[in-house]
Amino acid sequence: METPSQTVNVKIYNQTYPIRVGHGDVERTMRLAAMVDQRMREIAGGSLTADSLKLAVLAAIYIADELDTANAKYEELNKELTTRSAQCAELLDQVLKGGQ
Repeated sequence: METPSQTVNVKIYNQTYPIRVGHGDVERTMRLAAMVDQRMREIAGGSLTADSLKLAVLAAIYIADELDTANAKYEELNKELTTRSAQCAELLDQVLKGGQ
């Protein structure tokens, strides 16, 4: 069964965009649009261009960099968790074998 969707209007850098979202994703979509709008305004404040397309591309690059950094940190933490879990399992095996 397909999830029902609805259209929500978001405003990014003085433009309104209708976006179809799944049920329950309205608040998240609004929050994400606000983040994009904020990033574009930050870039516009320190930029010589007012071209919204250029600002959107720059914002996308900054957001992609943040995502890439977060993904790298996630991978690092996941590897650490895997290593520690294996160490704990090994210690538990040793304790259980010693108790027999």
